[in-house]
Amino acid sequence: MEYVAHLQKDKKLAKVLGDTVHELRLQPNIPVRMMASIMSQQLSTKVARVIFNRFLDLYKGKEPKPQQVLDTPHETLRAIGLSNSKVTYVHNVAAFCIEHRITDKKLMKMGNEEIIDLLVQIKGIGRWSVEMLLMFALQREDVFAVDDLGIQQAMTRIYKLDPSDKKTMKEKMLRLSEKWSPYRTYACLHLWRSMDEK
Repeated sequence: MEYVAHLQKDKKLAKVLGDTVHELRLQPNIPVRMMASIMSQQLSTKVARVIFNRFLDLYKGKEPKPQQVLDTPHETLRAIGLSNSKVTYVHNVAAFCIEHRITDKKLMKMGNEEIIDLLVQIKGIGRWSVEMLLMFALQREDVFAVDDLGIQQAMTRIYKLDPSDKKTMKEKMLRLSEKWSPYRTYACLHLWRSMDEK
């Protein structure tokens, strides 16, 4: 993978690259990916998967269209283990996707910042959630999640950043990440992995 050679130019990052080569996969059905992202907030991966599977069971195991989700009563979604606020946010996503005709095709034609500006209008979806969507669903290779706690911890360790002043720390992180472009998503994947291995 050509990204490895590019990222290895950063000597400190090169130390955590290891032998693993990451590949990005396209995950279709962005509206449902956003709903899954809301469902998984503040939950372990295992619990999030259980809840998402219960969600799919409501629609005979198939990924629903936004209109089907909007038509699903609040109580039904509560019954699969979602909090009141998460049910509201899931309905928000469905309504927004219908109103703005959000399709995978439409998003594929848009730039990263355009997509972020569009989707953060949805209550319950923040910049971080959209960045994860760009990386893990839309296969965008140059996304840097400066607000991600795992990325912050990894970079604090590798680059000896001072985490006590968040604003300065993030500015330094962004500066460091510039030289990783156009492969910042891969850099993030390796930084997360370095935290898992620690």
